[in-house]
Amino acid sequence: MSTAREQPIFSTRAHVFQIDPATKRNWIPASKHALTVSYFYDATRSVYRIISVGGTKAIINSTITPNMTFTKTSQKFGQWADSRANTVYGLGFASEQHLAQFAEKFQEVKEAARLAREKSQDKTELTNPALSITAHQVTPGKGENAPVGLLCLSALPLQSRAGATQGVWPSLLLLLAGDFWWPCCAELEAQGTHDSSSENNKEELSQTLEELELLIKAKDEEIQVLKSQRCGRWEAEGEREETLQKLQELEARNAELEQRLRLAEQSLAESLAERERLHGELSRAAELMDVKIFELGELRQGLAKLVESN
Repeated sequence: MSTAREQPIFSTRAHVFQIDPATKRNWIPASKHALTVSYFYDATRSVYRIISVGGTKAIINSTITPNMTFTKTSQKFGQWADSRANTVYGLGFASEQHLAQFAEKFQEVKEAARLAREKSQDKTELTNPALSITAHQVTPGKGENAPVGLLCLSALPLQSRAGATQGVWPSLLLLLAGDFWWPCCAELEAQGTHDSSSENNKEELSQTLEELELLIKAKDEEIQVLKSQRCGRWEAEGEREETLQKLQELEARNAELEQRLRLAEQSLAESLAERERLHGELSRAAELMDVKIFELGELRQGLAKLVESN
């Protein structure tokens, strides 16, 4: 892939994902880190592309067509299907603003691709006048049967000329001889145009169906991711409820222990007060006993003196 003839018109940073080609459901990250994703315009071919390069290989090389659609699947994630590459690309942005800018540019490029296709078709018709010649523009009977026969073949669309040359040559020879009618050429032109239009419509419908199938598969994958996230949230809610219950039990146990501690402290304080009271009473009893002992001593001495005097 070469972008030498292409000019970047918009660039941003995003995490790039691709749908799993095996399951068409799971997202596969294209890189561990965010990559530069750019819109390029090829002026030579009038083609718009989205390109992202990781290392030495192109992670994204998607040509924008008018029937592509960029879908925002979340606040920071968007995706689009590329039927030519047979994949769905997903981009994860750092903010909603980056996603909005990329989506807006996608719409602009898609419209520009549509205008470029129409301009290219108009230019093809202008540069090949034989394609626009109809049966009403050439009238027979003027001795110009040979040029009319050549115009009859050139007026057929490219997709119908190959088949027409096999079955029409004998008729063209008759035409050159002046024995064939011009309405045959007009009928072939109308039939070829109808076949070409039907073939183009069939191709566009097939491409649109493929893109819709890829989008549906991508949506299914997103639904599965959301379901798994919801289950994870439910599990987290269950763990949260269990944790809150344990916390409430611990708080009740703590309140009980605090109550028992207060009762123990109150009992200890009462014990200490009773001990102090007993200690005071013992001190007073000891003092009273000392006084009594002193009085008994004096009484003994008095009795002893009394005995000695007699």
